[in-house]
Order: sequence, then C-alpha cells, then structure tokens
Amino acid sequence: MPASPIAFPMHTRRWLLGSAVLVGGVSVLGVLAACDRKAVEPAGKAAPEDLRAIAKEAWIYAYPGLMNYQTLVTQTQDPNNPAYAGFGKFRHYSQFFTPANKDIVTPNNDTPYSWAWLDLRAEPWVLSVPAAPQGRYYVHQFMDLFTQIFGYVGVRATGRDAGSYLIAGPAWTGPTPRGINGVLRSESDLVVNLARTSMSGPQDAAALRAFQAQYKLEPLSTFAKTAPPPPAPPINFPPWDKAKALGPDFVGYLNFLLQFSQPTPAAEMELMARFAKVGVGPGKPFDLAGQTPDVREAIVGGAKDGAAVLEAEIAKTTSSIGLFGSRDQLGSDYIMKRAVAAAMGIYGNAAEEAVYVGTMRDASGAPLDGANRYEVHLTKAQLPPAAYFWSVTMYNLPDRLLVENPIRRYSLGDRSDLKFAPDGSLTLYVQATSPGPDKESNWLPSPAKGPFNVVFRLYGPSSEAQQGKWPPPALTKVG
Repeated sequence: MPASPIAFPMHTRRWLLGSAVLVGGVSVLGVLAACDRKAVEPAGKAAPEDLRAIAKEAWIYAYPGLMNYQTLVTQTQDPNNPAYAGFGKFRHYSQFFTPANKDIVTPNNDTPYSWAWLDLRAEPWVLSVPAAPQGRYYVHQFMDLFTQIFGYVGVRATGRDAGSYLIAGPAWTGPTPRGINGVLRSESDLVVNLARTSMSGPQDAAALRAFQAQYKLEPLSTFAKTAPPPPAPPINFPPWDKAKALGPDFVGYLNFLLQFSQPTPAAEMELMARFAKVGVGPGKPFDLAGQTPDVREAIVGGAKDGAAVLEAEIAKTTSSIGLFGSRDQLGSDYIMKRAVAAAMGIYGNAAEEAVYVGTMRDASGAPLDGANRYEVHLTKAQLPPAAYFWSVTMYNLPDRLLVENPIRRYSLGDRSDLKFAPDGSLTLYVQATSPGPDKESNWLPSPAKGPFNVVFRLYGPSSEAQQGKWPPPALTKVG
C-alpha cells in the first residue's frame, strides 16, 4: 500500500502507522459504536458531553481527508518539493522504490507509481490509456478528497484495450462526447489519480517509461475540441501544519475541504447537520479561540477522544480487506473504516484489485525482531492466489519504510528468481544476514536489529483471498 501505525497531540502519519499490523481478517467497530455516539436533538443547545461526542466523530470523519490533504499540498503547492507535479499532469516514477524514497509509508515495490491531481470545478477531465500488452499490468485508481475510491481504469477493471475515460465532479451534468469509454463520477471536485504499472525488473525500465508516457490527461473541452468554459477561481490552500490539522484546529481544515464536496451527498446531510454544532460547515471560517467555551472545550476533548478511538481500532484491525473502496463498499461504518485505512495504508486498493496481508509477529505471537532469523514455508497449495502477481515486502518499524541491506533487495515475489522444492513448496528466509549461497535467492533481508513487519500483496486476488480466506503465512523463528 502506498503510504500504509497515537498519543495526542503528536500525530504524524508515519508515527501512527508504525504501531499497526495487517494480518488475517477484519475487526472494525461500527462508526458510532466506537465513537460513543449519543442522540442529539436537531434543535436547541446540545449538552457538553454531546458536543464532545460530535467533535470526536467529526475528527475521525476528517482524518483521511487531512492525510490526503497533506499529500495534495506536497504534490501540487510546493514546486521545490521533489514530489511536486501541480494539477492536471502526471508525475511518473520509473524505478522501484528504495529506502531513500520517503514520500509515503509502506510503499509497494512492485509497480512504480504515477500520480496526478485533478481540479474538476470548471469541467471534467479525460484520461486516455494505451493498449496493454500481455504481461503488462496497470491500474489507475481514482479517489476523492476523503480517499473514497470512485473508479478504476486498468487491466482488471476495463481490460487491455486502449480507451478514454471521463472523470467528472459532483455537479457536472453535461453530455458525454463520442470516444468516451466510461464515466467515473467523484463526490469531490479535487481528486487524486494514483496509477500503478508493473515492471519486471531494472531491464524493463525503458519499456515502462514508454508505456507510462502514453497515459494522457486533458480537459474535456480539449478532448472534445470545444470551447473551454471559464476557468475556476484560484484556491488559497492553507499551509499544512500537522499540529493544527490533527489537533483542535482540524475543524478549519475540514471546512476548507468540504467546500469542494458540494452539494453535500444525501447520505451525509444528517451527519453535517450534527457536525454544524461544533462549527463544521463547507467553507465556513473557523477560529478556535472565537468559539463559545463549551464548544471550544468539546472540540479540544473530542479531538483527543477521536485520536484514542482510532488508535484502539488500529490495534485490532488485522487486514486490508474491507478497508478500501467506495462508501457503499465500506458500509455503514465507512467513517471509521476509511480512517483506519488512511492510517494503516492510505491509498490502498479495494480487495477486488489487490489484497494486502502481513504481520509484525512470528508464529508464537512474539514481535518480529531483526536480531532473530525466521522462515516462511508455503506448500504448493498455500502459494498466494493471484491472477497477476504477488510479492512480500519488508518494512522497518515504526517508520514503515523499506529496509537498507547489502544486496539491495526489498521484496520477493513470483517474478523473482525463487527456488522451489521438488514438491512445489517454497521457503523464504527472513533475516539480516545471508542464509547461505544455496538459499540466497529466497532471502528477504531484515533490519540488523529492532522491530519490522512484512506485507504480502496479491494483485488480482482470488475470490477466497478477497474474502480473507487465504491464510496468511506464518514466520517461524529459527534462531
């Protein structure tokens, strides 16, 4: 997962994610069961405890949008940042990630990324993709401001043929022109397109770059050869300040984001009416000091409570399955699920595209530590069931970054030169030093000491894997 575990007020995505683990099945509480939601009368003055509960829920609601906004500012508002691209164009990566790449946590080391941000206020945009040859997997994942996935373009979703796809905001009502193969509709006017394109190895880099160069983004008017509409007004993006954004001032950031998700979805009308009691409103100015004492105290306490609730949910969440997708896919507890997802692996794929399972503990339940040696044994029947490919990647903790090692190997998978036993089984060696020349092809280097975790990724997972029925492999301590 691109980016992939809370003591208030010091929240950073990387620190938060360092305490999380991805294994087995899902355990996530219902949104307001977890948040101690209390009934609030639609009119009249709310009791202090109700205001605090509302603020807690609003903080959890805002969390994925805040984490997404951090990336948006980095990639569209800071030309001096190496990750900068601006709006309406791709920034392509054409090599595997290394420990030097610290843009995001738990990066995948299978499919180099292509990032693009779109502003849909004036008009929709069109993504055109080339025909994909056999052996070349790619996927374009589209997410709104609160990280809900609203569409896919790629080998699994739309096939290998070339095509053009219209990306529209919530208020667009125009006709679909000829030449458009499909329409993807977002609940927000600012969206992120995260593309992943497979690369078989360093020797494939030139072909990868040539394929990525054929991804094309253009405004609808350019695609349709019509007169462009008037440009949307400029946006004054507030600077990212993690202490403010993840503390009591989260309301101001949330209000800024909500103005780009209008009209309010019908499913959230009641929710927004409740949030209004603590100052939440699309584009509404917010000054914590200017709030009444009861509201100010509720927001301060609710932000702390929200952070504690999220920490508790992360501790017992054991799989990516069910955490990524649209609101409909996430279900009635989508607020909590997408917050946990943003903390544990922001921008992860929905289960139909990819499944992520892993662990930070060995078979006995002890934390994985680089001072020890481990083996992962998979019978032929236990090999990851993936239609496209699979991998297992090593991350240090708490940073969840790739691990520096003498052979510069950060992952293994079915595209690696693995050695299988005569019966088709596979043993991987997870340790800091080489297991020996005859086993080195199956060696996944770990840190020399300290905690780490490993994550299996299945691209094109089987229906059983999508349902969490593929048993995650165990790491057995051998020394």
